Amino acid sequence: MELKDKLLSSFLAFEENVDVNTDLHEIRSRAIKEFEELGFPNRKQEAWKYTSLNKVLKHDYTVFPKKEETIEYRDVERYFIDDIDTYKIVFIDGIYASHLSSTTHEKIDACLMSSALNNPKYKAVIDNYFNTVAPKESLTSLNTAFSREGAFINIPKNTMADKPIQVINFSTGNESALLVQPRNLIVVGENSHVQIIERHQSLTDHPVLTNSVTEIYADKRAIVDYYKIQNDNHEASLIDNTFIEQHRESICSVHTFSFGGNLTRNNLNFYQKGERIDSTLKGITVIGGKQHVDHNTLVHHIEPNCESHQDYKGVFAEASTGVFNGKIIVNKEAQKTNAFQANNNILLDDKATINSKPQLEIFADDVKCSHGCTIGQLDDDALFYLRSRGIPLKEARALLMYAFANNVLESVKIPELKARITKIIALKLGVNVGYSL
Repeated sequence: MELKDKLLSSFLAFEENVDVNTDLHEIRSRAIKEFEELGFPNRKQEAWKYTSLNKVLKHDYTVFPKKEETIEYRDVERYFIDDIDTYKIVFIDGIYASHLSSTTHEKIDACLMSSALNNPKYKAVIDNYFNTVAPKESLTSLNTAFSREGAFINIPKNTMADKPIQVINFSTGNESALLVQPRNLIVVGENSHVQIIERHQSLTDHPVLTNSVTEIYADKRAIVDYYKIQNDNHEASLIDNTFIEQHRESICSVHTFSFGGNLTRNNLNFYQKGERIDSTLKGITVIGGKQHVDHNTLVHHIEPNCESHQDYKGVFAEASTGVFNGKIIVNKEAQKTNAFQANNNILLDDKATINSKPQLEIFADDVKCSHGCTIGQLDDDALFYLRSRGIPLKEARALLMYAFANNVLESVKIPELKARITKIIALKLGVNVGYSL
């Protein structure tokens, strides 16, 4: 049975275990019909021209794990950022792990999506925000149809989250192949601020496909700092769909660090619905072997006097493949827009590939917009200079690549996270810093 058919039949079993007498039932039912009509994306679609899901979809995925698994903290401690105090929302095979989590309902709400969906306290938030910015695309509709568990983060008006929030999804590998579909909803009120760190991590080499959807709403003058760590095992594939709606004078930044996994597709969409909004999208990709990472971004400037900044750096070794498809849309009314987009890449080996497609669609006449792309190799003169100072070739190459990516790292606002990412990059570049992750 093909995966699409299996999912359609599994939806009937899923519906038997959830409350059908709710508004969410209608949303799920519409979503599964949309997925049935659209199916999985393929390379005939322009947005998926360089990324094929065929090999990923061939596995016989388990849609619902057979039993709950318990993982001890000592087994996964290295995946947490414990240098700082954080709230933690942890899932194992898509099921909430209370013994690894630290949630709160005090100044802020950092809890479970399933709790929010069934709690009258959050009905207004769910009704106003759930599934209202995620577009009707095949993979987001599939996630919506099976939406039940994930992170629910609600930051009330005039509130600063007292510590960052970690959202971690572990896959045990007890199934021969597993499909998980976490659904996150993040609502940040007026004049509020939150920092969030997200990670998906497999614990074995069994195939795992994660189809994640995150909706983020930033109200007036809200500040959102979102960090994605993608350093999974080589049999894990991730399709990460993030949709952000910003309102007047809000500031949102998303940093995506892609180092591991078999196939990673990041769909990151920003919608600016107000004036004097600032949107930042930055990423570092360092991959090798036959890994594939695809960044597909959109910033839609709808109103005037707003800014957006995109800066993606890629280092590709061996037979790895990278894709950058970045689009900026500036509406006719969005005068005085300042939009910047850059994608710079280094190919370390002859078989490494990068497909880069920066795009601008500008309908306003008083804007400052730019985009650029570079693809090259390490500078031989710089390598010679470093080696002439006594630095071995391996370390010299690593230093140049680290310097290449450093301006993205500089904008990370959590020092402990910056240190962690720096050490992961060092390991990916082949420099031993005595740190394992």
